[in-house]
Amino acid sequence: MPTTGPTHDVSIRGVLPPTITAYTADEELDLEATAAHARFVVDRGVHGVFPLGTNGEFPMLKPDERAAVIGAVVDEVGDEVPVIAGVSAPSTRNTVSYALDAEASGADAVVVGIPYYYPIDSAAIVEHYEEVTDAVDIPVYIYHFPARMGNKLELETLDRIAAIDGIVGVKDSSGDVAWLGQAIDQNPDLTYLAGLDSLLFAELEIGCTGLVSAVSNIFPELTVDLYESYVEGEEAHARELQSTVFDIWKAVDRGPYLGGVKSALDLHPEVEFDPGPMRRPLQRMSDREEVQLERTLRTLDLI
Repeated sequence: MPTTGPTHDVSIRGVLPPTITAYTADEELDLEATAAHARFVVDRGVHGVFPLGTNGEFPMLKPDERAAVIGAVVDEVGDEVPVIAGVSAPSTRNTVSYALDAEASGADAVVVGIPYYYPIDSAAIVEHYEEVTDAVDIPVYIYHFPARMGNKLELETLDRIAAIDGIVGVKDSSGDVAWLGQAIDQNPDLTYLAGLDSLLFAELEIGCTGLVSAVSNIFPELTVDLYESYVEGEEAHARELQSTVFDIWKAVDRGPYLGGVKSALDLHPEVEFDPGPMRRPLQRMSDREEVQLERTLRTLDLI
């Protein structure tokens, strides 16, 4: 279990679900249900939580809503596990503001995406991380997700960012195993978090120590078992679990982007909170898609 303290040493190991942001039926923030989801995954053995990642719908939230989500999660589980909070934004100014809010809300670390929408060069990316790390006194993780953020992190740029005091790791959702392997080889002192459910086992093999898994939002016991089996040398079992995780993800990913996670939570017999809708234009699964999802989860003997 990672420890936190005055030095803010957050060297993440284990499973960190990218927890959901729950809404009421009219798309208002539901902080009670948001905290309840964090409690749901922590009670099932995860090693940390990551509010305001992609599954947390961070681009859909106003600044005060972002801070409120982080605060609700920290209040619920922050005494038990590390909370690393997403603070990504297209502008450096807003990212710094979100990072300061996260620190004030009690987050143990922040996860900062490569600035998105506008194309920017390497020098601008490095300057972005310099300004964020200068502003806060908690560790900073790089969030690398070029498919959504548009700007890829070149390896030589990573080398420059890795030298910045306060940068502690990379959360990689690129799906580029070759890139990730080279990044780990060139900067082995950083902590690497695997960000795609289809590659959890493979990315543990090349040196990741943390798993940020959407499936762990729904069935955290599976990904915790996968991680712990791998660490204990039971690789055959870990491979089997990777196959199951991938089957779940294929079922969840069949409908609108991200919508399947909340649909699956609604189907889970142990979930006692209402995750609510997505914030538009994102959509939940249709009734027909949810029937198909339920059928698959029953076939896998998960519900």
